[in-house]
Amino acid sequence: MEGTVYKSTGSWYTVRTVEGAFYECRIKGKFRLKGIKSTNPVSVGDEVVFEVDGAIENAQGIITEIKDRKNYIIRKSVNLSKQTHIIAANLDQVFLIVTLNNPPTFTSFIDRFLVTSEAYHIPAILLFNKIDTYKEEELDEIKYLANLYREIGYTCIGISAKTGKNVDKVKELMIGKTSMFSGHSGVGKSTLVNAIEPQLDLKTKKISSQHMQGQHTTTFAEMFDLECGAKIIDTPGIKGFGIVDMEKEEIGDYFPEFFKLKGECKFNNCLHMDEPHCAVKKALEDNEVAWSRYKSYVQMLSGEQENYRMDIYGEK
Repeated sequence: MEGTVYKSTGSWYTVRTVEGAFYECRIKGKFRLKGIKSTNPVSVGDEVVFEVDGAIENAQGIITEIKDRKNYIIRKSVNLSKQTHIIAANLDQVFLIVTLNNPPTFTSFIDRFLVTSEAYHIPAILLFNKIDTYKEEELDEIKYLANLYREIGYTCIGISAKTGKNVDKVKELMIGKTSMFSGHSGVGKSTLVNAIEPQLDLKTKKISSQHMQGQHTTTFAEMFDLECGAKIIDTPGIKGFGIVDMEKEEIGDYFPEFFKLKGECKFNNCLHMDEPHCAVKKALEDNEVAWSRYKSYVQMLSGEQENYRMDIYGEK
């Protein structure tokens, strides 16, 4: 039988067939022996082949094959630096939900997420949530950020999952597509899914006032079919986003504004660091490239982890 993985708990996978039947499946042991360093060889969105043992209660299945993925979004595991975690596969687009505070989303995190989406050819959209809660000066900061990323070429939408502001715009972008919602815990992923499809009634929790961080309400990645003809993958909140399997020479290519200038650099293999006649460095000095983006790039190039003290302008 064939189907799509709708939920992954790490040991069990909920698979939906084309006919709409759901089966709880495990994976065949060989997947763990293929040298796959990922903590989850099977992810939500995967197309799989599975066998059903009618003798087992509730007709449980065994996944025997993972079909080729058209793409996937991946990051380094937080606690297992040598391993990777595939968040979801076979996506048409990803939405990164950003909040200025409560909890804060820093540019270093945004840029790592965008670089990964560029590397795996997945269109990314930035949703600036909770705009109903910001003061005037905070809204100015949101507008600054949104303008920064719009100039690069990313779609940016200011939304309020709580009041419903611009939720219709998000829903319109999702019709007929498989989308993933991602972001830190507490940015409002589940609240937004509920605003788009109220009958799902996903669990939500308040932000921890002590640490200004969200509490994990979505424990596992899960896909839902929406009445508007869209599929949405809701994911657990992630704190850090380590980039995976990128050579130093290619990281700059995943910054669209750097890539556009690459041909003007003196050297074909310019890393935009200390090389003479670098078009990216000149654009930086002329304020045509954002300093926060360049600092994120240097951080990735050096293999550093995200700098959580960085503010929205990229300054420590």
